[in-house]
Amino acid sequence: MRLVVDLTRCQGYGQCAFAAPEVFRMPGAEALLYNGDPDDRQREKVLQAAAACPVRAIVLDPDAGVPAPRPAAGGGTSSSVERIVIVGASLAGLRAAHTLRREGFRGSLTLIGDEPYEPYDRVALSKHVLTGWVSAESTALPGNDGLDADWQLGQAATGLDRLNKRVQLGDGHAVDFDRLLIATGVRARQWPRPAEAALEGVFAIRRRDDAAGLRKLLAAHPRHVLVIGAGFIGSEVASDCRELDAPVTVVERGPAPLAGALGAAMGHVAAGLQREHGVDLRCGVSVDALEGDAEDRVCRTRLSDGSMLDVDVAVVALGAERDVGWLQGSGLAAGHWGIACDAGCRAFDVNGVVTDDIFVAGDVARFPHPLYGYQLLALEHWGNAVDQAEIAAHNMINPSAERWAHLALPVFWSTQFGIEIKSIGVPTFADEVALVQGSAHTRRFVAAYGRQGRITAAVAFDHGMWLEFYGRLIEQAAPFPPEFPVVDPPSSRRPVPAEIHEQALPQQATVVLTGHDPSERRAVLVHGR
Repeated sequence: MRLVVDLTRCQGYGQCAFAAPEVFRMPGAEALLYNGDPDDRQREKVLQAAAACPVRAIVLDPDAGVPAPRPAAGGGTSSSVERIVIVGASLAGLRAAHTLRREGFRGSLTLIGDEPYEPYDRVALSKHVLTGWVSAESTALPGNDGLDADWQLGQAATGLDRLNKRVQLGDGHAVDFDRLLIATGVRARQWPRPAEAALEGVFAIRRRDDAAGLRKLLAAHPRHVLVIGAGFIGSEVASDCRELDAPVTVVERGPAPLAGALGAAMGHVAAGLQREHGVDLRCGVSVDALEGDAEDRVCRTRLSDGSMLDVDVAVVALGAERDVGWLQGSGLAAGHWGIACDAGCRAFDVNGVVTDDIFVAGDVARFPHPLYGYQLLALEHWGNAVDQAEIAAHNMINPSAERWAHLALPVFWSTQFGIEIKSIGVPTFADEVALVQGSAHTRRFVAAYGRQGRITAAVAFDHGMWLEFYGRLIEQAAPFPPEFPVVDPPSSRRPVPAEIHEQALPQQATVVLTGHDPSERRAVLVHGR
């Protein structure tokens, strides 16, 4: 069994590199004995190691011992599927393209991307590029060669003609398809006042060029950095600033960092971590204005509590918006919530009817998960993009009886201030949280999340080796709080409110119904309301 390891992803995550030809070392104390012809037990360990890698840097070569997904029925794809178009030259788009070729699709394959670059690793932008571990130009994802694909880069998709099965491009051309995969992901939410957003020194981090420009300013030793928003991206940028010894103020209108993703109970732990490392963290406060100097460079910010700060760099980390504007009028169930689809990644039309020729994967998809009440979830996670893309690609070229469901548990990680934060499941679905291993004081623990007496998620601070175990508990709908002997037990397992202020519920669409006879009954999306 061959392994391909992207070492640029491993930097900063412990000894995740080959130490000897027979040993592959995982972060922390984990190690895996390895040989080129593993038996079933060793193969299982390799698969577990790849799944547990905190940065998903371990890639298995399916042509070297690991069973690949079986090809489509009849030894190939349906003769009616000759042209596949992927909109989104992204991680999800690239993974889908590889899966299509691996499963035997030999037809025309087109990838459309609005950036001039081939797919690159966005995760590295806030984790590695800003501190100089790697350059922005070195974040390209491997494996673009050999795809036999038509790359339409620097071309934004501007419309979708479902009737004629055609994607319209910004240059006026169109690309025809038999199957379409939408993997456009998300865009960084910009600062709402354009004149202030245009000031020199104001950045949002989503694209390669953003990270390259911000890296240049951080390397020049700014006097003071302002980070607006303390979600994962904002917190990682703050961590980067402190690693570079740059003074940084983080302004968060919520009660604590990461509260939107992990709840305020865990957010208060993250707040302590930031302050211990010299971050000027201000919660319950928002930015009223960014001000520029005579040369239109950001120089000052005015906060909602009346205070003023002199800054020369401002990073806008206000979350993301799903890239669906080009689908307006297409008849798909697409809006600010994303694109609704079934568990097999087939898109819904505006009436809620599943399509057979349009699929969705990655950050832009909103799909039902049985473990979470079949509610439609949208997950901006690296692992979800990979897993869902493979499911979508498989289903695009297989008959309905051979299709798979996307049922993977969401896994997410972030490294901040030397601490690896990793989660499994959906913390925002919970209403309670309990410390089940370790100590919050030492910043080394596992917290389990629960809802209505069942465990729904777990979050680890520098205790990620245990998350596979908690993942099995989530899959088995185990009772919450867990009651069993554990290594490194806490002083108390008493649950407390998770303080989730934004539940993982689908955002509401504004819909108008027309017609009365069943053959005429239709739903119409109303945009802008």
